[in-house]
Amino acid sequence: MNAPVAEKFTEETVLWVKRHTPKLMTFAITRPEGYRFSAGQFSRLGFRDGEGFIWRAYSIVSAEYDDTLEYFVVLIEDGPISAKFAVLQENDTILLDKNTTGFLLPERFADGKDLIMLATGSGIAPFLSQLQQNDVYQRFERIALVHSVSHADELIFNERIASWSEHPLVEDFQGQLSFVPVLTRDQVEGTLHARIPTLLKNGDLAQHLGWEFSTDTTRFMVCGNPEMVKDTFQALLDMGFAMHRNRIPGHIIMENGF
Repeated sequence: MNAPVAEKFTEETVLWVKRHTPKLMTFAITRPEGYRFSAGQFSRLGFRDGEGFIWRAYSIVSAEYDDTLEYFVVLIEDGPISAKFAVLQENDTILLDKNTTGFLLPERFADGKDLIMLATGSGIAPFLSQLQQNDVYQRFERIALVHSVSHADELIFNERIASWSEHPLVEDFQGQLSFVPVLTRDQVEGTLHARIPTLLKNGDLAQHLGWEFSTDTTRFMVCGNPEMVKDTFQALLDMGFAMHRNRIPGHIIMENGF
């Protein structure tokens, strides 16, 4: 992939790397002065590759006010940029595009009482960013974060989410947040065990939350692998919900995970 011209990216330092499983890793890099983003947006990260560059988009885990930038990466077998991340170490250099983008933003909804965040894999990243700030809690009365993975060891953010009960900026809002872990291959107590589209269609998610999903009150944000996004969108359409567009208010905002 062609690189942005030099003045459009900065060279940042890797501050730490944590490998959670052979395929899942988180890391943080320095945040350049003046770097701005809205919670839910993504960065383009890159590496020098021979005489050129290699780039890919990754959603930001950090809150808007954090001094560093954190990312969650799922390594893809034989993926060119995954090979770079597989050997990433503290103090390495990484390239950061100065521009951020993305429209998975809860403030795009004009109304609604309940917000359901539906994620698979690394699709949880933008929601983690949003839920570390009080804006979204002030905007919605109830929020559900649903994170679906294959195996229990891939639920790497459970402890972090639980720690928000002592987070100085959002601790007062934690009664509004329901976290729903979902496993599709393992069977573990305290988790649901089906794909997100199935949980929507059979009513298990609504029953688990004890909420009634309604076009008047419920809004959905969807982020994850393309197949999940497609199937979830169809399930929501079948339930009577509609895509939200700038000029046509609806109930669903979605984005493929990065």
